[in-house]
Amino acid sequence: MRILIIVNEYSHIWYNFYMKKSKFGEILKNLRTEKGLTQDGLAKVLGCSQSMLTRWENGECEPTAPFILAVSEFFAVSTDFLLGKKEY
Repeated sequence: MRILIIVNEYSHIWYNFYMKKSKFGEILKNLRTEKGLTQDGLAKVLGCSQSMLTRWENGECEPTAPFILAVSEFFAVSTDFLLGKKEY
């Protein structure tokens, strides 16, 4: 198997977007625990499974845009905050 790596002026953008670990999971877990919610409780509110919430918090996968919006609305924070783009 061969992997082709192309380096150009946009490589740093690709790295920042795809390779950096997202802060979403860490932020989500902090918000959830500050509210005293269990993963199961928050999952029911958001309409997803507890295992999916666990995967988000552990950084194993990223939520879709509708779930990011739902989390944003539930905790009354911006999507930029959830994605680690700006402070609370």
